[in-house]
Amino acid sequence: MNIVKAVLFDLDNTLIDFMRMKKISCEAAISAMIDGGLDMGKQEAYDLLFELYGIHGIEYQEIFQKFLEKTMGKIDYRVLSKGIAAYRKMQIGYLEPYPHVRATLLMLKEKGIMLGIVSDAPRMRAWLRLAEMGLTDFFDVVVTLDDTGQTKPSELPFKAAVTALGVEPKD
Repeated sequence: MNIVKAVLFDLDNTLIDFMRMKKISCEAAISAMIDGGLDMGKQEAYDLLFELYGIHGIEYQEIFQKFLEKTMGKIDYRVLSKGIAAYRKMQIGYLEPYPHVRATLLMLKEKGIMLGIVSDAPRMRAWLRLAEMGLTDFFDVVVTLDDTGQTKPSELPFKAAVTALGVEPKD
């Protein structure tokens, strides 16, 4: 019988409902930007924002700047700051683990199983999400896009994680 020594998890949409948080946060940002002077309907703005995420990536850090350049022809920092502030406030309120995640992680740790994260998110974003949910101490290793320069399904992030844990993929 094989004994499991380690378990690797993805973070976004595996341990946390990332897309729910992203959508709610973006809705808040759009409402705040419209209140701040953006002359555009909410649905049109939302659709364009997610079109830009599709082009630049869901983790793109200057998405609101790109959005304002496209919609207003320039970055209006009054509008931008309102959007970012609303996004951040909503993000913290809706970033939480799926049901039973904490109990499952605790059970695995109690059995002596090492735990790791393999995430396509940038390093700081992955760690912030873990910290905001109070999950950092469960994980023995966190491998991110910044660590390998590769995203899943590349084998490299997984190989980096098992190497850091000192186990073989079969373990």
